[in-house]
Amino acid sequence: MIMFMLTQKDIDEIEKIVEKSVKDNTKHLPTKDQFYLKMDELIGEIKSAREELQVHSGQHERIDDDIDELKKSKFS
Repeated sequence: MIMFMLTQKDIDEIEKIVEKSVKDNTKHLPTKDQFYLKMDELIGEIKSAREELQVHSGQHERIDDDIDELKKSKFS
């Protein structure tokens, strides 16, 4: 069995390589502040869409009720 010992110079080189690799692979990611800002925007859009859906759903219920009333009065 062959054993190798790492010198401090080897460790320093490995650290440099890892640090460069991490920087290169994460530079396209947003900062924490950018991420939270975007998430706030998206949550606002989702809340707005849900509210609009509820209003729209209520309109359909009223229309269905009106149609039922018209059918009743026409066939009575």
